[in-house]
Amino acid sequence: MTGPDEPRRAEDGLPALLHEELHTADDGAARSASGERLSHGEGTSRPLSPPAAEPQPRGAKLYHRKPVDHNEAAMRFIDAPRHAEMHDERLWDLRQKRDRQMHGLVEWEELRGLASAIKQHTLSNLGDYLEQFEAQARANGIHVHWARDGAEHNRIVHGILADHGAKNLIKSKSMLTEETGLRDYMAGVGIEVVETDLGERIQQLDDEAPSHIVVPAVHKLRSDVAQVFADKLGTDPANDDVHYLAEQQREKTRPLILDADAGMTGANFAVSETGTFVVCTNEGNADLSANVPPLHIASIGIEKLIPRIADLGVFIRLLSRSALGSPITQYTSHFRGPRNGGEMHIVLVDNGRSARLGEPEFWQSLKCIRCGACMNTCPVYRRSGGLSYGATYSGPIGLILDPTFNRKRYSTLPFASTLNGSCTNVCPVKINIHEQIFAWRKALAETHDIGLGKQALMKAAGTLLSHPSLYRTAVAAADGALKVLPSFALANPLNSWTARGRDMPDAPKETFHQWHKRTNGGKEGQS
Repeated sequence: MTGPDEPRRAEDGLPALLHEELHTADDGAARSASGERLSHGEGTSRPLSPPAAEPQPRGAKLYHRKPVDHNEAAMRFIDAPRHAEMHDERLWDLRQKRDRQMHGLVEWEELRGLASAIKQHTLSNLGDYLEQFEAQARANGIHVHWARDGAEHNRIVHGILADHGAKNLIKSKSMLTEETGLRDYMAGVGIEVVETDLGERIQQLDDEAPSHIVVPAVHKLRSDVAQVFADKLGTDPANDDVHYLAEQQREKTRPLILDADAGMTGANFAVSETGTFVVCTNEGNADLSANVPPLHIASIGIEKLIPRIADLGVFIRLLSRSALGSPITQYTSHFRGPRNGGEMHIVLVDNGRSARLGEPEFWQSLKCIRCGACMNTCPVYRRSGGLSYGATYSGPIGLILDPTFNRKRYSTLPFASTLNGSCTNVCPVKINIHEQIFAWRKALAETHDIGLGKQALMKAAGTLLSHPSLYRTAVAAADGALKVLPSFALANPLNSWTARGRDMPDAPKETFHQWHKRTNGGKEGQS
């Protein structure tokens, strides 16, 4: 019998799918050369049958003065059922893999507690640790720069490239450079930027932002990728075999890597004690970006610091298990200084982080290690796609980060949540994400940064909920209306529930309050 915390299992012992119609028995890619099923990585996922092609839904429409309409973009994503179901399935698979890794470590909760405490200590003494990191990095032969915001970061990077006559830059995955708009800036000054991460390269070629922190193109079907590569790389549009597509991208990108004038990476962790930083990847592209060109630039958010090299083991054990459900990334690369004959620069970026650190309710978001676990578990994100958020960061973590960058534009996002708390439960550094989402709703309402309609509804709801007798009367009236009103009176454009073609649920026979009163709190009828 399956326990309450165990996933549903199919006959082959693997976790059951959310959408069984995606199942296929063909899992040749999950077997070794001898034909035995792998017991790690791809072999721990149920094989999925690639859906037939359908037009790819695009992300949220952005306007200069209007807030992001997440609901509209989410509806378009849901209206592409093959994309929506595959997206939901892929991310739930990552969540299940994460859970299996968690159950395999008896010290899992202890690690989470340690990671949270280390981050809290570091953030509480951030100024001291930043100065220590800078001193140690300079002693290692690294040039250290400071950027107050994204614009200054881009100017600094441009200045470094200009000083070296660099005209093309290869880079590994970095959410910070997405945050600063580096690629667009460099395009404006005539410098070509090439993403070397496969998912990021797909998104770059398709002129889209990443839809996920860890798996940037997870919202795409393989047919989408085949069409993008056909249009931009000249590959066969009818061939959507994943091995063919990966090989074609590698063959087309490798010459660009070899001819690059400079390389750029981000950093997963920066160690104050040693002035070093660590980049975790699964493709080795960060090592290529850092070591093939003579010039290496690392963009690092100031919140990435940890005090000691000994602390690193805690985070390395948590990161990949939380992100992908694997014990460790394929590459964990430590950078201490420039290689012989090379040059290394670090740009430490604030971009609103210091201001967030001073916010009592929201500073804990700076603990985030960008694992994406909250996204993989979130029912809203899994069903609406990352691009529907119209922001650099999507999913639960995005709901509490994005308003700090542009309060008006992202004022709708904290309402794209059920507040179920699953995001908080899986966070490896124990950020109280769902509580911060609720706090953002409150903060936005207090400063009138939400629409007039939502303000009126929230004010009415506040009045109703603060008067129990009025609330019970309203519920009774609504239940009565549901029982007698004809369907055309309920299904109208003003009713967002029925506007999507859904029927109103049947009214309950009695409310919880009525049941509680009738049964004396459930005591009547008990043996």
